[in-house]
Amino acid sequence: MTVQWFPGHMAKARRQIQEKLNLVDIVIELLDARLPLASQNPMIQEIIADKPKIVLLNKADLADPQGNKAWIEYFKGIDITAITVNSQTGDGLQNITKEAQKLMEHKSQKLLDKGFNPKAIRAMIIGIPNVGKSTLINKLANKTIAQTSDKPGVTKKQQWIKVGTEMELLDTPGILWPKFDDEEIGYRLAVSGAIKEEVFDFEAAGYYLIKFLKDRYSELLKERYKLQELSDDPYEILQEIGKKRGCLRSGGVVDTTLAGEILLRDYRSQKLGKITLEFPE
Repeated sequence: MTVQWFPGHMAKARRQIQEKLNLVDIVIELLDARLPLASQNPMIQEIIADKPKIVLLNKADLADPQGNKAWIEYFKGIDITAITVNSQTGDGLQNITKEAQKLMEHKSQKLLDKGFNPKAIRAMIIGIPNVGKSTLINKLANKTIAQTSDKPGVTKKQQWIKVGTEMELLDTPGILWPKFDDEEIGYRLAVSGAIKEEVFDFEAAGYYLIKFLKDRYSELLKERYKLQELSDDPYEILQEIGKKRGCLRSGGVVDTTLAGEILLRDYRSQKLGKITLEFPE
């Protein structure tokens, strides 16, 4: 399965990000804690160059706690500050300003030495679609400013949002990249909900998720769908799930597309448990 989704407003957003970089002090990159590398746009580092950066691992509550720990250590090992957050509940958000101030400590001290009071830190928030940027901004600002949705590609423009007196945030539309060189990245993004459902195949994505769960979280898979044993063939497992969930067409044929959709929705809603789709190794 080839998954591609790069609507016109994303190309425009990339240009806008490049144009506005000189207005911000730091970049806050929001990633999905369940798939930090797959949800990291490879163009971003090229765009932001040497601008100071903080990584937020959002949806940490949906991810495997051991996976969260492993990713924090991974980013620490490459000298990037990473924080686990939950933009829905606000967990971890209190650490953002503190870490931003650490990054700006040297610049702030230079201003103080010259007799000037440091201004509010200006930060640009970037990330792929449906990773939770607008929800995060609304939580930080303590009011509804940015439009939110559970569908990717809602934010279409940039806007400045004040967060107290210490920080100003520049929201940006989520941007993917024109081509996923690694097919696995396309699958992970599709499974997580980062890509519009109209552009990928639920059946193929279901096969991918089953293969992954069988290797990493087989007990969770068996428990959710009351499976005694797991076949070596993902197709047979999806057939079983379809039968147990009543995904039957005339003649008793299993609708594997519908079964795949049910599997993905169960994953996204945490009905399968806390599952991380990729690990640093």
